[in-house]
Amino acid sequence: MVKQEVLAALDGARGQYISGQELAARLGVSRTAIWKAVAALRSDGIPIEAVTNRGYTLSKNVDVLNTAAVAALLHEAPLQALQIEVVDRLPGTNSVLRARADNGAPEGLVLIAQAQSAGRGRGGHSFYSPPGGLYLSVLLRPEIGARQAVGLTAMAAVAAARAAEKLCGTPIRIKWVNDLWKNGKKVCGILTEAALDLESGMLDYAVLGLGFNVIAPAEGWPDDLRDVAGALYDGTPAPGARAMLAAAFLNEFWPLYRAGLRGGYLDEYRSRQALVGRQVLVTPRQGEPRQAAALGINDEWKLIVRFTGESRPTALNSGEVSVRLL
Repeated sequence: MVKQEVLAALDGARGQYISGQELAARLGVSRTAIWKAVAALRSDGIPIEAVTNRGYTLSKNVDVLNTAAVAALLHEAPLQALQIEVVDRLPGTNSVLRARADNGAPEGLVLIAQAQSAGRGRGGHSFYSPPGGLYLSVLLRPEIGARQAVGLTAMAAVAAARAAEKLCGTPIRIKWVNDLWKNGKKVCGILTEAALDLESGMLDYAVLGLGFNVIAPAEGWPDDLRDVAGALYDGTPAPGARAMLAAAFLNEFWPLYRAGLRGGYLDEYRSRQALVGRQVLVTPRQGEPRQAAALGINDEWKLIVRFTGESRPTALNSGEVSVRLL
């Protein structure tokens, strides 16, 4: 907690020096606690400068995340409904938020991390989560059945595409069901995980997680991602870009969520599709990959394809197959 309070104080006084004594008095802690917080922030990669007899300062060009910066950019409805928490690093925002959901955390809790050490994507695959990205999870308690949970993913994809497009100024497409593409490269992945009430068959909760590649990692993409991963910004983004992106997503998502799964987002979800009209390779969990033509998205958020050699279309369930362009 002291780390985030120190970071928020320095962020609010960009380019100015604040002494350790002043920070300690402002936060009601010891100067030793301030020193430890600054050391921990530096170890997380935040370049806090210190000058004897002047104190600590944060450069105007440093992009950091804190709760106040995100909250300041929220519209009235999400600001009142959501509880924002920003931390430096977690194994994964989804796993932490699921544990809190199991302990009764309320709908609207938003957990944001500046980096993840064990991020996960669909099918339990690892999700590369270096510093500089935006990793965000939202706790939801919708009154829907398990089969409708994919609609939350589609809704989030539309909101994320709108937010990312506003910030980077480049058209964003959606690769069914849960990826965002910029210029044919993946810049965001979405993972929705849910807990089911076995008696009612309804969701107890859903945790909606998003990982944005805001910038390319300084050391470059790993070999297995070099041809598929991209970033929202080709160069260095303006300071505060991640706070703006987080707030923009929440401002877009919350009205869609409150409008319900049959709201007006489905047409946009369809119009942003990157696979429709293209030849794809469909790989089921069990069985051999097959070529198909992607035809569209139906009202249950399924991808409609026509397999090579067949005349009738088939609706694909996102939990049973993976699909890539040929």
